[in-house]
Amino acid sequence: MKLHHYKSMSVNTIVKYFCLTIVFTCLYYLLWLLMRIFLADQFITPTESMMPTLLPGDRIVVDKTIMGARIYSDFNFDRNGMDLKSWRTRGRRGVIPNDIVVFNFPHHNGKINFVINNVYAKRCIGIPGDSVSIVNGYFLNSNYKGQIGIKSMQDEFSNIPDSIFLPEVFSTIPYDGHFPWTIKNFGPLYLPRNGDYMRLTAKEGCLYRMILEWETGKSITCDWENDITLADGNALDSHVFTHDYYFMCGDNVGNSNDSRYWGMVPEEYIVGVVSHISYSIDKHTGKYRMNRVFKTPK
Repeated sequence: MKLHHYKSMSVNTIVKYFCLTIVFTCLYYLLWLLMRIFLADQFITPTESMMPTLLPGDRIVVDKTIMGARIYSDFNFDRNGMDLKSWRTRGRRGVIPNDIVVFNFPHHNGKINFVINNVYAKRCIGIPGDSVSIVNGYFLNSNYKGQIGIKSMQDEFSNIPDSIFLPEVFSTIPYDGHFPWTIKNFGPLYLPRNGDYMRLTAKEGCLYRMILEWETGKSITCDWENDITLADGNALDSHVFTHDYYFMCGDNVGNSNDSRYWGMVPEEYIVGVVSHISYSIDKHTGKYRMNRVFKTPK
């Protein structure tokens, strides 16, 4: 009788601990998921575009509390691109120039659409309401008087002869002969704010074609002879923007796929601001870079 009671107690204890393990595992996963959604998330830096600030193999922590966490309202994700449906919690502040920002790459198949796992890390050069330009390789912002990005990298970039660059590398948006812009001499380009009213000529239609198509849902063309913008073949004299737009570039200015090539980033596509590097692994050697653990990139 005592032996039977002992066996019964052992089975009950095992079942109890098994149930508790499941409960605590579920709670741990739930807390981990909530933290990733509302507080912070981690990403791996894959390329050299943000060197020397970020190195390939850096694990960067993105603070979502700064501008607020992005919450999806539609989970029917399409790897070929989709319309992003989301809202954002209240943040501590907005993105400012020089922030290092993680965002979903916004341009696929010649239009703005959302792919959930296609994320970039770049430095914010301009925010809504700014005019950004590049003069002989140096970034300028109409509303920010300090240094933007890494001066030593821009010094080096400025000294590279234009003839070194391939045409497909040297040319930039809007890829139109009316704008002889390059990766070294660019702009000025105004970054629209939500609510901004803009008169449209052929120039504005060319510069803002992709975001005008995104906001209006119409095909945008430019009639340079008559100096007008056309939406589905009809004259579009003006537009009130319904989104905020940012300009992002890599610190490795001579080797970065960024806003110079594909344009502005809508606010909704921003994941958050990089706060620190949790750890780093050299992808060539597989070794940890101990000098980068908990480093704050600037």
